[in-house]
Amino acid sequence: MTLSDERPDPDALLESIESGQKKTGGKLKIFFGYAAGVGKTYAMLEEARERLDGGIDVVAGYIEPHARPDTAALARDIPSLPQKIIQYRNIQLFEFDIDAALLRKPALILVDELAHENAQGSRNGKRYQDVEELLQAGIDVWATMNVQHVESLNGVVRRITGITVRETVPDYIIDQADKVKLVDIDPEELLKRFAEGKVYGKDRVTVARRNFFTSGNLSSLREIAMRKAADRVSRDIEREKKPAPEKILVCIGPSPSSASCIRAAARMADAWHAPWIAVTVLQGDESDGVRENTALALRLGAKLVSLQGSDIAFAISEYAKLTGVTNLVIGKRKRHDAFRNLLRPEFADKLAFLLPDVEVHIIPDQLTGSRYRKRKFLQPAGRPDFRLSPRHAFISLAIIAFATLFSYALRAANIGDHNIIMVYILGVLVISRYTEGYLYGAVSSVLAVLSFNFFFTEPYFTFNAIDPRYPVTFFIMFLVSLITSAMTVRIKEQVVASVQRERRTEMLYDINRKLLAAYDIAGITQVIEDHLSAVFSTDAILYAADPANAQFARTDGKKNLCENEKSVVQWVFANGKAAGIGTGTLSLVPAFYMPVSGREGVIGVIGLSCEKGKRLSHENTVFLGTLASLAALAIERQSLSDRQHVMELESEKEKMRYDFLRGISHDLRTPLTAILGASSVLLENGEALDGDARYLFASDIKCDAQWLMRMVENILSVTKISDGSMRIAKKNEAVEEVVAEAVSLVKTHFSGIRLNVSIPADLLMIPMDGTLIEQVLINLIENAAKYAGVSPAIELRVTVDAHNAVFAVTDEGTGIPEEELPRIFDGPVSGDKKTGDGSRGLGIGLMICASIIKAHGGTISARNREGHGAEIRFTLPRGQGITDGKQDAGSDSRG
Repeated sequence: MTLSDERPDPDALLESIESGQKKTGGKLKIFFGYAAGVGKTYAMLEEARERLDGGIDVVAGYIEPHARPDTAALARDIPSLPQKIIQYRNIQLFEFDIDAALLRKPALILVDELAHENAQGSRNGKRYQDVEELLQAGIDVWATMNVQHVESLNGVVRRITGITVRETVPDYIIDQADKVKLVDIDPEELLKRFAEGKVYGKDRVTVARRNFFTSGNLSSLREIAMRKAADRVSRDIEREKKPAPEKILVCIGPSPSSASCIRAAARMADAWHAPWIAVTVLQGDESDGVRENTALALRLGAKLVSLQGSDIAFAISEYAKLTGVTNLVIGKRKRHDAFRNLLRPEFADKLAFLLPDVEVHIIPDQLTGSRYRKRKFLQPAGRPDFRLSPRHAFISLAIIAFATLFSYALRAANIGDHNIIMVYILGVLVISRYTEGYLYGAVSSVLAVLSFNFFFTEPYFTFNAIDPRYPVTFFIMFLVSLITSAMTVRIKEQVVASVQRERRTEMLYDINRKLLAAYDIAGITQVIEDHLSAVFSTDAILYAADPANAQFARTDGKKNLCENEKSVVQWVFANGKAAGIGTGTLSLVPAFYMPVSGREGVIGVIGLSCEKGKRLSHENTVFLGTLASLAALAIERQSLSDRQHVMELESEKEKMRYDFLRGISHDLRTPLTAILGASSVLLENGEALDGDARYLFASDIKCDAQWLMRMVENILSVTKISDGSMRIAKKNEAVEEVVAEAVSLVKTHFSGIRLNVSIPADLLMIPMDGTLIEQVLINLIENAAKYAGVSPAIELRVTVDAHNAVFAVTDEGTGIPEEELPRIFDGPVSGDKKTGDGSRGLGIGLMICASIIKAHGGTISARNREGHGAEIRFTLPRGQGITDGKQDAGSDSRG
């Protein structure tokens, strides 16, 4: 093989790199046309047949049952999924079975009619949402759709054809598709196919050609489809270039004409590749029209912003100045009230005056204006500004009556009429302050003028005015009262809005402070749930782990927010989208579930109960999203902290393992050296040595080997004790025998020490593992011998109290450094500090002692003696197997 044969293919390398950079989900290919019958489904099935012949796992998820023989023949050759049957109003509807597709999980699935609206009761409201779920699961999807189903082109299609298309697909579905194939046919050829009955049945051909499928309509739709496909190609080319500096803002209101403005702004943003914002100015409760229009803006990819203010134009202009908006899109319809036009300037004119540097695009809409005004007029009066309240009506009448009585007092004091007018204006101001809405202030202004005319102008107690100046006075008094009342109401509304914003700001600050104080996931969950329940006055829950990988259970004793809550939460985790009421997925569920997204994807789900089917307003949804962001930050911070803690524990374990091995090496080095030296002498000079010398060397080897064997056994025992795999086999042992055995072994290796032993004179039986306790005593005596000086003097003392036998080993050395006392039984100390690793019995000796004593149920401690030296003592419970005896004050001493 030559060197060139071993070189990898550059194209293959490039393809592998690009495939690694692409999204991990499935790929979407859309067969795009301008009308039914152009051959989208046929082209999709034909390509799928080639893939199937090539060994690809292809499945037909849903193919629309067209009465077209060629299409039906192709569909029969491709494996298909059974359709889902849904009962709706005593009718059987056949829908795409998303669950069967996810269970089957083919490599490629075919889904016809992407814009189809699913039957009520389906998990997703739209078929394109089913496709998104398939892509999320890693399944490639091929789908079909027509240009009239593109959401942003809905208004354009309506103006061309005169027909409003209800089933639409958001533009981002097309923009994010991996491939879009334009299936085209000449309009005349398509009309010929219509006439031959190849598209619809002959009974529908005449109606279709008269209403929608005309030559002019088809040519216009074909042009729009080609432009849409060309825009996608140009977008791919422009993607690498510098983004355009334009920024688009569209104004949203409850009027249906706002939908046309939203679609126009979406088309502008798509053409200019510019960001766009949809702004709504709330004045009171959010209406259904505002919710529908904000939902449309979200589907088309807008950023939603809610403002509050009494002057809509001023609020929008200030926001546009702060955010650098360059283009403003607003709607306008013809106003038929000429008098109103004179008193109040046009909204568009006011915005153009306030924003002289911004291009204002006006979208005329005369079709929906009259219908909207009629519907708005026929709606029952229920605005909070004009609702009636007996209490507020009584307050208004009482204040007018009090102002009248007070004015009589002023007249009795010979104070002029102008002061009486001020009293009535003050009364109207007070009424506006202590009542709700504009109604009471406006009515009180009229009553104030009538009261002044009736009680304080000549002729008295009539509504006639002799002085010709009075009508002017009445008119000015009415205007001043009305304007003062309106300004007071506006100030109150602004104060209420300011208080609400301040409350939410304080709440966010409080949540952030408590989240910082939380030290585990359970604490974070409790903080979020408590504040959600307080803000929305309903049940709330936060799932901070994927139910598929964690135990799904409510630990707070509350009921689930909805039935099958686990499956809903799992869907939100898997797809990263909101579900429940007010969304297009599982909209019949009486709760709202929002994903909590972090840097690594979805890390939690927030659930909020929606009683009586009431949807969340856009403002509440935005606030909920803010809380979700705070929860995501807190959960990720806690996860990082937990991982850091685990890493620290692993590092500490690794350090202890290193120190343990180092200690063992030091403890084993001395006997191994002695064994090696003695064995070398016997091998090299064995014949020159007499019998006594050979016996002495052999005895030393045996003694050191026994020491090593005992050390290894003790280490294995301590390891088993630490991991809980071995239980201490206690039996009654005589303390004197255990101490004697340990002392004899120590004296064999430390011949120069002076060891004084003091034990009770009477027989003392303690339940213990004698071998392990011997090792404890040996380690403690060796430790004392190391630090006792040149001529070690060590004392081993055994005493008893009511419950324990107390063993104490003392020396006369330099003592233990105070900083090492707390961790003396934790094992060898790393670093440059001096440890006992230099001789046998130290290093891991004290750690072994602590493990053995703890396993016996006793205690071990160390302290420095007064003057010099140290003392290490441990206790063993006396248990039931003790022969009591008096402790001998002059205890037996062995040296």
